Amino acid sequence: SMQRRLNRMLNSSHDHKLLAVVDVKGFDPKEVTVTVKDGKVKVSAEHEEERTTARGKEYNYRNITKEISLPPGVSEDEVTYSL
Repeated sequence: SMQRRLNRMLNSSHDHKLLAVVDVKGFDPKEVTVTVKDGKVKVSAEHEEERTTARGKEYNYRNITKEISLPPGVSEDEVTYSL
């Protein structure tokens, strides 16, 4: 379950603090962008696909954006992330 995975991640982070978990299921890793700027971590993901069917072209577009403020005292260069 998602909660068990979250607990494992929290437990394995030891001396690192987990700031956020963002669900990017359904997005390819190259479609996910993480930027750290102005005291905030911004996670965005965008997926676009086009396919031709008997009725014509179909488009599928999804995107998410999450912005998380860094806690006081945390420097931007301390931020790490993994997919």
